[in-house]
Amino acid sequence: MPARFRVRPATQADGAFLGDMVVEAANWRPGAARPRHEVLTHPDHTRYISGWMRPGDAGVVAMDPQDVPIGAAWYRMLPRTDPGLGYVGTGVPELIIGVRPIWRAHGVGRALLQRLCEHAREQGFGRISLSVERGNYAQTLYRSEGFALTQAGHGRDTMVKRLR
Repeated sequence: MPARFRVRPATQADGAFLGDMVVEAANWRPGAARPRHEVLTHPDHTRYISGWMRPGDAGVVAMDPQDVPIGAAWYRMLPRTDPGLGYVGTGVPELIIGVRPIWRAHGVGRALLQRLCEHAREQGFGRISLSVERGNYAQTLYRSEGFALTQAGHGRDTMVKRLR
């Protein structure tokens, strides 16, 4: 498969695809897939897509050569009263990323991370955070892109990248 793709800004119309990417991200472990409806109705996941694109939301979508979306990364500003899994503080956006399995290990995730972190920096954010389940191979990508472990949780870790 050619590893050609392009990255574009996310729009409000991408909300359903972001839901698909939440399912992909939640089901990263081969052989342990949770049903789509279970993932999309669980509070740990709905907070990342409900009401997409509200003020403060931003994202990017990777498209294959046929203009079919293959991955997305986006961030939300979640309140202290309803924090996400990777919440580290007020004013720090929380990043979510998902890539279709067939496109993993082709540079899509890295391109999405780089573009979204660049956008967050341009918006004046000093840090960006994410949560990753322990054992997820994506941790290697996050580390290579400058994310550092800041908090170990129950089965998952919170990672933060300094943007300036």
